Amino acid sequence: MFGLLFLVLFTPGVSESLCVSSDLEMSYTFCDSIAHAFMINLTPCSIINTSVWKAVLSWIPRSDISFLKIVFNVWYNGAKALHWKEVLCSGADDKYSVCGTLKGETIATAFDIKGSRITFPKGNYNIIVQAFSDDSENNIIICLNLTMIVNQDAF
Repeated sequence: MFGLLFLVLFTPGVSESLCVSSDLEMSYTFCDSIAHAFMINLTPCSIINTSVWKAVLSWIPRSDISFLKIVFNVWYNGAKALHWKEVLCSGADDKYSVCGTLKGETIATAFDIKGSRITFPKGNYNIIVQAFSDDSENNIIICLNLTMIVNQDAF
């Protein structure tokens, strides 16, 4: 059986739709002006009665991933709501499949995003997701600026 991997080279600054439904709209742009070989899909496109989203990611990083720190900054209706950092790869006993990926190799992975811990009230969210190849956060690998519009309360 043959598999087909579809990667899109996105134009910097152009907003890409992640999903649109009656209760949720999500899109993203890249924070820098460099085109990326990147694709992400999120299902279901809803916050109503959804405790787990399924994400599929395909990406060709421009540097080795022996160390990977992810930083999330979330704003809700213009006010900072969350700042969260997590080291995913440290080079020792890494549990994620992206760890050890070399520059130019394709990362193709699926994972769950557990949303049941968070209740998203109606409003506009701006989420900056940054990935760094060092703990000092000087060497950025990728940066996404996500826009999430929640059209109705989940409760």
